[in-house]
Amino acid sequence: MATKREYYFDNAKFILIFLVVFGHFIQPFIDDHKIIMTIYHFVYSFHMPAFILVSGYFAKGFKKEGYIKKTAKKLLIPYLIFQLIYTIYYYFLYNGQSLLFEPFNPQWSLWFLISLFCWNVMLYGYTKLPMKWSLALAVIVGVGVGYLPFVENYLSLSRTFVFFPLFLLGFYCKKEHFTALKRPAVQVGSAILLLAIFIGYYFVPDFNTGWLLGSKSYETLSQENLGGLIRLAVYAISIVMTIAFYSLLPKNKYFFTSWGTHTLYVYLLHGFVIKYFRNSEWLDVINDTGNFVILVIASLILTLLLSSKTIRAITQPLIELRISIIKRFFRVKQEGY
Repeated sequence: MATKREYYFDNAKFILIFLVVFGHFIQPFIDDHKIIMTIYHFVYSFHMPAFILVSGYFAKGFKKEGYIKKTAKKLLIPYLIFQLIYTIYYYFLYNGQSLLFEPFNPQWSLWFLISLFCWNVMLYGYTKLPMKWSLALAVIVGVGVGYLPFVENYLSLSRTFVFFPLFLLGFYCKKEHFTALKRPAVQVGSAILLLAIFIGYYFVPDFNTGWLLGSKSYETLSQENLGGLIRLAVYAISIVMTIAFYSLLPKNKYFFTSWGTHTLYVYLLHGFVIKYFRNSEWLDVINDTGNFVILVIASLILTLLLSSKTIRAITQPLIELRISIIKRFFRVKQEGY
């Protein structure tokens, strides 16, 4: 039977995957609409850090026999499958501009699968150190890698090192840490903090979105001298916003809770719709009308649709490499006769 703790993290995963979809929907409009850019910066400051932290929290069994093999099957095989599918899809979507399969240069959001696998492997080395030293080393490496201009998208190396401190922090988190965040005083402080950061983003001009993506070197971001300090500041903002998010996160079961267990489907599949949308006339229609509420609704519908049993049954062979949903469907159907 599911516990409230499980509901809590399922709620987190659903809300965060919704924000992933929503963030990708609104990205084309950030340069023309200040409020959209503010929302984008606000969301991107914590949604992937919070996702990565909870992924680390559930990686505590990494030393179990067969864990890495199971993780590789779960992440790397779907990565290669969807890397090929997206390569073909983009070829036709962009009128046959290029059909080049590059397994070591992740297509768009597929970086997360490579990085997540690497983070699990990296635990073997980092956990040999005391917690404070392993976290300090992870931050030092995450900051230092920005000075290497050749470390960017290839094998998702930049994001792997930049976001690893969040994964490692999640690994060291315990249930009581999340419980402590539910204290009323912490929740009030979290709400005030998030509001202050949102207002701050609105009034900070020309903030480079690249700092939130973790995929660019300081040279690319034109901050070779202050890059390390800026990354430390971004770390601080991401961590406090992630803490605030988990403080305000509901812990009971809601209509959307069960969908939080199927986030990998949404993550891998939503790109087909997003890329089509960005290449369609709808982009100009929404940009001209400024009716961005439509994108909120579209994000929710798409998240729910891609979490549905029908979509999962169709795509499970590609994502989980099995057909258990289809088997259950036909077994139930046969038992009904």
